[in-house]
Amino acid sequence: MKFLAGLVIAVSTGFQAAGETFEEGQHYDLLPIPVETRNPYAIEVVEVFSYACVHCFGFESPLQGWLTTLDEDVDFRRVPAVFNNPTWEIFAKVYFSAEALRVTDKVHLPLFESLHVHGVDLRQPPLLARLFREVGEVDARQFLNVYDSFSIHTRVQQARAQARMYRITSVPTMIVDGLYRVEISPDVEGTRVLEVVDFLVDKAREQRRAAEEAKAGESE
Repeated sequence: MKFLAGLVIAVSTGFQAAGETFEEGQHYDLLPIPVETRNPYAIEVVEVFSYACVHCFGFESPLQGWLTTLDEDVDFRRVPAVFNNPTWEIFAKVYFSAEALRVTDKVHLPLFESLHVHGVDLRQPPLLARLFREVGEVDARQFLNVYDSFSIHTRVQQARAQARMYRITSVPTMIVDGLYRVEISPDVEGTRVLEVVDFLVDKAREQRRAAEEAKAGESE
């Protein structure tokens, strides 16, 4: 992986690369209770975000570049944050509607740009339906039916519960393998977030390998 090029040593609480050290409690946090991932055979990376968050919009460009570097054993997905905020709940419904309609790749960036570049008030369903029609080629009535469906409401509630399990206090936040949380902070800014994520992916990979070797040793 791109950001692992300078990897020289990994230990239980730190990482030394290019003269810098990633430390638990400073650059990332260990979740007190591990959260189940959707694919136990892959290393999961979750971005908790919101279309309402301008920092998430700024993070999108480096994130898209980083996604092209992922190894096959990494499973990336997004979870929209809600934070008991009605506006953020609207955009969580929008994200899950895009997934259900299989147009996420088409509408994801235009949604960000409409809000933060063009100043469109996408809290209004007719404007959302128009964007999905023009960019995602989705019939407006079909979008509104999905957007107001019970299944989308259920997914929003599940996302709310996941954010609590991840102990999310701000976005964007990255969760690695249901174990580690990486937040933007004075010590972890911009693309450095992704450097820490790459380290934690490698750390999770080594932990899995060690566990498999230990299990194989027990069966001999």
